[in-house]
Amino acid sequence: MGVRTGTATTSDGPDSRERSVLLLWMIFTGLSIFAAFLLWRYGLIHLMVSSDRTYISSIIAVLYIVTCVHCFWRTRAIAREGEVARGCRAILAAPDGARALEADARGLPRGLVTDHIRSLVQKARAQAAGRIDQTLLLRTLADRLRGSNGFGAFVSDTLMKLGLLGTIVGFIIMLAPIATLDAADKVAMKSSMGLMSDGMAVAMYTTLAGLVGSILVRIQYYMLDAATQRVFSDAVMLTETHVTPALERRHAG
Repeated sequence: MGVRTGTATTSDGPDSRERSVLLLWMIFTGLSIFAAFLLWRYGLIHLMVSSDRTYISSIIAVLYIVTCVHCFWRTRAIAREGEVARGCRAILAAPDGARALEADARGLPRGLVTDHIRSLVQKARAQAAGRIDQTLLLRTLADRLRGSNGFGAFVSDTLMKLGLLGTIVGFIIMLAPIATLDAADKVAMKSSMGLMSDGMAVAMYTTLAGLVGSILVRIQYYMLDAATQRVFSDAVMLTETHVTPALERRHAG
């Protein structure tokens, strides 16, 4: 079911998973936007912003939006590299695919995977004979594919800490009036209760915003890291099964 003769791929294989990485991000982001719309529709976002006098919740929201843009940019780049890897595999798996490795593999589509193949071609030409060890080149490819994905872990941790910072600031605001509280002064009591309520609101809303933002960022970059790992695995399989054997045969002959 879904098998294409001559290509040995199925509709449930790595090709469909790579094509779906950008779609998964768009679905996840669409659901997040819909949830945000519902919160705005029922006035909860306005309540959070107006209750947080420290504006930490607003900072968390802005940082989350910036991170989503970065994640989209990285997801699209990884999806493009997946397409490059599939294009290289289709060319190299053809009966005359070894010819594509001539002239520094200029016939292959542009991308990081193709750059890795060109490095293998140059290495094979330089060492002239023997087995081609691509361990160090693969490490370089992994670093280049990963790129700035680590930004997600940094932001997730930052959002969590901003939420905790808001919790501490909120408790400080809440407990500050207790030092000057006079139980006999009813007006001061009401004012102090209002300040304590404001401090509790700051603590709760910033903690909630930090936790939710951190979790959502973690989910997005988990999907991105999984897609990056699949592209790297495809590149390893491609070079080990089609590129290095062809280069070793060429120089051995």
